[in-house]
Amino acid sequence: MSTRLPLLLLAGFQTLVDRLHTALAEQGHAEARPMHGFALQAIGPGTTAADLGRALGVSKQAAAKTIAGLTAAGYVVRAPDATDARRILVQPTARGRDLLRRSAVIFAQLRAEWVAELGEETVQTLEAALTRVAGPPRLDTPAWFTR
Repeated sequence: MSTRLPLLLLAGFQTLVDRLHTALAEQGHAEARPMHGFALQAIGPGTTAADLGRALGVSKQAAAKTIAGLTAAGYVVRAPDATDARRILVQPTARGRDLLRRSAVIFAQLRAEWVAELGEETVQTLEAALTRVAGPPRLDTPAWFTR
């Protein structure tokens, strides 16, 4: 079946992300959403709404909506740029950095579970093969789903 591979890849992604968010909720981040992870990675130490929109592949308005959700959850703050007061930067809070740290730990645990099930060599082969045919991960995935 020609749709089997993309659907299996999507199922793997969904499984990992769903399990991540279950664990995050248990660790005090029940309001975290998959888009929050993409956005916080794109924000890095700080960025503007326009730059965030470009990184995520969404409009400035969609980026502003994402920023509002992140702000409400306590993951980011808005602050004037120290080098240009006309620019407003979005910066992660300690809570936002905690979310990213916990996510990295949980993803490592989930990978370890896959290794326990499939073997290290198989997981490494899978990662290498996907890197070869798909290239590096992209942060504009949420926007890609809405095209």
